[in-house]
Amino acid sequence: MAKQLFNSSEKSNFIVNMTEEKYSKLASWVLVLTVFLTSLSAAIPLATGEKVYVLTSVGMTLGGVFCIVLVLIGAMKKYISKAVLFPVCVVGFGLLWAVISMLDSYDMYVALNGFPGRNEGLLALLFYASFFITAVAIKGDKARKLLLYGILGNGLLNSIVSLVQIFMGEFSDYSRASITIEVNAASGLSQSPMFLAMVLSISIATAFMGFAIFEGKKSKIFCIITVCLSSFVIMFTYSFVGICGFVLAIVVGISMIITVKAPKKNLLAVFGAIIPAAVSVVIVNCGLIGNIDSYRLYDGRILWFADSYMRINASGGYDSDLVDIDDTYDVYYTLNRKAMNIISANGLTGTGPDQLVYPQIYNYGTENPETALIEDVAIFNKGSFDRVYNEYLNTAATRGIPSAIAFVVTILGVLAIGFGNYKKGKNTITLSMTLLTAIGALLFLICCSSTAFTPIFWMLAGACMVNPKGDR
Repeated sequence: MAKQLFNSSEKSNFIVNMTEEKYSKLASWVLVLTVFLTSLSAAIPLATGEKVYVLTSVGMTLGGVFCIVLVLIGAMKKYISKAVLFPVCVVGFGLLWAVISMLDSYDMYVALNGFPGRNEGLLALLFYASFFITAVAIKGDKARKLLLYGILGNGLLNSIVSLVQIFMGEFSDYSRASITIEVNAASGLSQSPMFLAMVLSISIATAFMGFAIFEGKKSKIFCIITVCLSSFVIMFTYSFVGICGFVLAIVVGISMIITVKAPKKNLLAVFGAIIPAAVSVVIVNCGLIGNIDSYRLYDGRILWFADSYMRINASGGYDSDLVDIDDTYDVYYTLNRKAMNIISANGLTGTGPDQLVYPQIYNYGTENPETALIEDVAIFNKGSFDRVYNEYLNTAATRGIPSAIAFVVTILGVLAIGFGNYKKGKNTITLSMTLLTAIGALLFLICCSSTAFTPIFWMLAGACMVNPKGDR
């Protein structure tokens, strides 16, 4: 007989009567829906042409609130294994330190809600933690496999939208890399080509792993369609992270197929990635896209000019006297070097969540700086930037060195538990999610957090620690 609280009905006491299996099913669906809602929310400013970027976080916020409730239920029902308490507690410390950083920040409102258009303030960090802990509490391969399908579906959705951006130049903030250079770069529903590159890297790697672990013809077809489209589109991000992510996905995917001793014919899937990627380069070199006739990377122009400066007014334009915007190495070297200077001056609590541009402001561009919006001020500060495309440095700069240490320790702890669980049980879902988490951790060395990619990363990080045997 089902338990009841006082004289209430059985239906109203679903929490009391929720089994671990039902909890896992509900949690996995909430996580998958969060991934899609986050992408679909980003479609609003693209479709309307209005810069209503505050709406891009609606989907993630809805999922985050539900996951906070699920975390409370999981804790109450003791669905969180003692074996994963260390990384969970470290994430909690990082969140607590972010609160301290917020209290010592330039702007409490931005620290809480994030810079307009980025939306990665304290609330976003709270939601990321809830995704992580919710995924930790999931039990069963069926629920975790649903998350992998969700990642594939999200990659496919982003790729389809990107095709319109690439061939028509519509619904995009990145059709131009400068006033004169038309490239029709793809951003999908990920807000930036760099962030799309990370999303598609994980999607491609997941597709490769799907060939090794998914059963059924339909699943295989789903994987091949996703890997072909994602590999084609990722080259149109014109980014260093896109190239690195693509190579990582292939290497890790092949390693997965070999490790689990899947049929060697699955290795043919590699051509499903390489051929579309090569076709992308050929199309550009034939002068069929925009007004360019040779393929090259446009990292600096996209991340500094098209995204930070033009799209969301988060920084000033680049200073050509200080950085060669067409030299990819010089762009990242300059960002990292300047970030190190900011860290040295704000090592303990950082600048405050999502407030990297604040200490760089030297020109208010207005007679009333006290009442001016930060996005109306930042654009007057030439050479400033709002993101370091290295999440470890970005975390240290905005939330302090203790937060960066907590971030690194969490990732190391997650990977140790994930690989340890695979070694014990040889569970292929565990191995897949651990490898995907490792790819994300490596990509964070050359890119930064975003509401498009980071929720997926933390979901994978939590799910890879699940003990398939259910030991707690």
